[in-house]
Amino acid sequence: MDNNDILIRLRYALDIKDADMVEVFRLGGLEVTKEAVQKMLKNPKKDEATDAAGAAAPSGDDQLACDNATLESFLNGLITSQRGKPQAKPGEPEPKPEFLLNNGNVNNLLLKKVKIALTLTNEDMLEILESAGVTVSKSELSAVLRKEGHRNYKPCGDRYARNFLKGLALRYRG
Repeated sequence: MDNNDILIRLRYALDIKDADMVEVFRLGGLEVTKEAVQKMLKNPKKDEATDAAGAAAPSGDDQLACDNATLESFLNGLITSQRGKPQAKPGEPEPKPEFLLNNGNVNNLLLKKVKIALTLTNEDMLEILESAGVTVSKSELSAVLRKEGHRNYKPCGDRYARNFLKGLALRYRG
């Protein structure tokens, strides 16, 4: 699953409108236009026109790639939009969002940040996964939610992330 696919599925699952997506990105520290959001959410598989020979016709509007920093800005903005801006303790500087996303931990960070944004418990996450047809033990989920580098850390595969987003859609849209 690439970052654009994650963004498309998350938007669908939480039923976020384009204008709200722009606001979430802004809260995450990234200024994007509504047109840029629409290009990121464009699904190239469904939008390609085919000619009579069955070959894909080139389209003028290509999908805008969502890189790791863009996805993490969206996830940080989602947390801020759902939970409010984090309050700095007296005497401490205002916390700046850390960009921790790399190609190996995209799915892990997705699960962590959506869990934080929606104030989900581990039991809620297990129910969401089970509603999508995936059974995961508490220890497996705990390993996926751990910090990268921890001895019990386990990378989250695309299957778990895809089914988690499917379960979110069933929970919030169904």
